[in-house]
Amino acid sequence: MIKNRFIGLLGLTIVLVSCDVNNELKEITAEEQPVVALQTTGIDFSTYVAVGASFTAGFTDGAVFIKGQENSFPNILATKFTMANPNLVFNQPLMNDNIGGMVSGNTTVLEPRFYFDSTTGAPTRLSSAPTTQIGLPASNASSFHNLGVPGAKSFHFLAPGYGDPAGLAVIPQTANPYFVRMAPTQATLLAEAVSKTPTFFTLSEVGGNDVLGYATNGGTLDVITPKATFEGAFTAIIDQLTAGDAKGVLANVPYVTDLPYFTAVPYNAIPLDAATATAANEGFAAYNGGIQLAFAGLVAANVMTQEQADAEIAKRTITFNEGQNAIVILDENLTDLTGINPALVNIRQATAQDLILLTSRPILGQPSEADPTKINGVSAPLEDKWVLTSDEVTEIKTATDEYNTIISNAATAKGLAFVDFKKILQDASSTGLVFDNYILNTTFAVGGLVSLDGIHLTSRGYALMANKMLEAIDATYGSNFATATNGLAKADNYPTNYSPTLQ
Repeated sequence: MIKNRFIGLLGLTIVLVSCDVNNELKEITAEEQPVVALQTTGIDFSTYVAVGASFTAGFTDGAVFIKGQENSFPNILATKFTMANPNLVFNQPLMNDNIGGMVSGNTTVLEPRFYFDSTTGAPTRLSSAPTTQIGLPASNASSFHNLGVPGAKSFHFLAPGYGDPAGLAVIPQTANPYFVRMAPTQATLLAEAVSKTPTFFTLSEVGGNDVLGYATNGGTLDVITPKATFEGAFTAIIDQLTAGDAKGVLANVPYVTDLPYFTAVPYNAIPLDAATATAANEGFAAYNGGIQLAFAGLVAANVMTQEQADAEIAKRTITFNEGQNAIVILDENLTDLTGINPALVNIRQATAQDLILLTSRPILGQPSEADPTKINGVSAPLEDKWVLTSDEVTEIKTATDEYNTIISNAATAKGLAFVDFKKILQDASSTGLVFDNYILNTTFAVGGLVSLDGIHLTSRGYALMANKMLEAIDATYGSNFATATNGLAKADNYPTNYSPTLQ
């Protein structure tokens, strides 16, 4: 009884005290952030010129279009530089629409942009026809400061006639339609950039296309630019851009093989049930047996050792199991056995070190056009153009490393700001990149960093790239973009994709 009385008294006390509480809470106001003024002492932003390729142009979702150009990293930078110099003018060669692509008369010659089709769950090209005519100059201005030319390789910056409309009518083309749109007054792309007399410049992704053409064609149809050729071109570019004591930012070349164009399709993308796997194994039984006999003959003839033969037999033996299976691919680096037996073509199953191109997705597991009784990736091996073998990946990375050494050495020698875009993309493909309230990664279509073409950045990705450049400017020249009020781009101001209704 005594215990209960104390409980009752405690309850009464609580009630009495509760009745004494003021339930009107004071409004919690957000703490005002102090305004931090931008300091750019010693940096002349009178004339900013952006020099580069597709990233510089704002290429996204497989095309160049107005909104993408407006959200290009150079245009974002220009808005921040305007805080230091309100009189800064930065013109871009805007396309005629938000469709992207170009037409020659009524014929589409450059495809429109991708959008994400929610009904299919896949990127799809707009069905609308572009309105930008190839070979005609852009109409929005007479002098441009964004000299980002999609497709330009390092040596193209020094190529006479690269902006001549007549060069679009010859095969192979000697001109670039995006540079033609700039109505250049100089003989070369580099001379056009220098003619603007930049006081500040960005030089980005030069070298990217020198390996990208080779990579996107599966190591066929194109070649990697030799180191000496790249070095000669890059040295000329940087020497002329800095001849007037201009300051600037250099960005190096990422491993293009880290992009989802090369990573979205797994090497073991063939699902098989038990019965189909058994049937596939029966179909390759004669091939596997022939491989063993052929190498036994080569060992007997002292052409190779037993160890070498065993290693290649293991690599070339085709086997399937229930579940996910490695794709069957062509590999020209294998020992040619067709002289022994024409049926023993150079095929093997892909490994985790091989990269399957994004463009192979529509055909994988489908009947082959050449022989509808065979299945692509199983009984019909994927052709070279759909695959980067591990050897080709190594070639691309070796060339990229050579280019990047040249670029970083130039940045040091010239006292220029430097952005390690290679490391940034590597981080994005592993841990992701924090950008305000988002984590951007390289997952195809949904990672936020790379657009629907699997190669170029989203507009939010370009905003992040602009911020990395602003931070590099701070570190090299003593400015404070990173801490100044509104000194950096905000993630929420830049989309990761565009509606199909935007045209």
